[in-house]
Amino acid sequence: MIDIIHNEKKIASFIKDNRNFIIDYQNNEIKNSIALSLPNTQKIYLYDYKFPPFLESFLPEGYLYEIFKNMLSKEYGTVDDFLIFSLLCSNIESRIQFYSELKNSIDFPVFNIEEILNNDTNDTFNNLLQTFLNKNAISGVQPKTIALLKDKEKLDTKEYIIKTWGQEYQDLALNEYFCLSIAKKAGIKTANNKLSKNNKFLIVEKFTIQDDGSFLGFEEILSLVGKNKDSKYDGSYEQIAKIIYQYTTNKKESMVAFYKTVVINYLLKNGDAHLKNFGLLYEDDFKNIFYSPVYDIVNTVVYIHKDKPALMLGGKKIWWAKDILVEFGCKSCLLSKGEALKHYDECFAALRWGIKELENYVKQNKEFRIGKIMLDSWKLSLEEKNMKEVDDDTIRAWRNY
Repeated sequence: MIDIIHNEKKIASFIKDNRNFIIDYQNNEIKNSIALSLPNTQKIYLYDYKFPPFLESFLPEGYLYEIFKNMLSKEYGTVDDFLIFSLLCSNIESRIQFYSELKNSIDFPVFNIEEILNNDTNDTFNNLLQTFLNKNAISGVQPKTIALLKDKEKLDTKEYIIKTWGQEYQDLALNEYFCLSIAKKAGIKTANNKLSKNNKFLIVEKFTIQDDGSFLGFEEILSLVGKNKDSKYDGSYEQIAKIIYQYTTNKKESMVAFYKTVVINYLLKNGDAHLKNFGLLYEDDFKNIFYSPVYDIVNTVVYIHKDKPALMLGGKKIWWAKDILVEFGCKSCLLSKGEALKHYDECFAALRWGIKELENYVKQNKEFRIGKIMLDSWKLSLEEKNMKEVDDDTIRAWRNY
């Protein structure tokens, strides 16, 4: 059994009973709700053969999952999600805390962020991974680790996510850095990030921690639609827009931010903008709910040359160009045509800026081999040549969707 705690008070239990997962509330105050998708309005949440989506968002995937699986199988035999969550959850820092009978919380050391930025070697990453292994309640398939880092400029210590890459995703950190820089240039709020000296690490600050040390709540869209990670590519951008409109308190601001995120993902050719890569933040009392900073934006066609968008738009996974994206803004994101055009043009201008930045970088750094492919794919977005994939009948079908 795992205790679920809010403001130092136990509010619920999380139990695995054979094939069932159960969240049992023991405090009926709405302010003590676990998450947006788990309001404290019913005593029992029962999941048959299904890990609760909100709690699953803390589980490691891919690279990290394999590390835990290999490490734990010798000691425990069968390794499942509940076991991994039980071993990690006591060290989760968030609006909600957890206590597990299997493992108490650990006091972790603190590293200097500048030292990590200047020593971005495989040995450094492996040392951080082993040091903070029991803190790695983070999803995502690429190699990454949580770390407690001290920033001399800000004079504070926070959790950061350190991302690196293997040979199958060459220069992924630099790829994401350029993509996030363009998103920021477009006026989209992004997760604070720093690129390491040799471009091996992208260090991303967790955006749930406020200046006073308190936490904002965060929930992925995947969890809000009640789906698990194996369904993260099953959905549409129209569906996300409906969820954002349903939950957010400042709807216009959140819808504009979401619309621009979709546009920038299309322009940058990010084929991995799935349901886990969009989320909402909320204050502790749920009175202010808003679209989160963007994260995990990369150009994926450099690795998968025929990659397509992760989710449906207009019933299809196609690299739609300007006219369709503007109509999406009007139909799904509460925008007038003038507003949709204005925000599209802001993203387009940011792409032009990013192409110039990347061209200059590639000239001076010939070893950045994927840079040329990124530029070629972005110039297609500038010229809207990708519209050759779309015939008139398809466009008419979308407009009637």
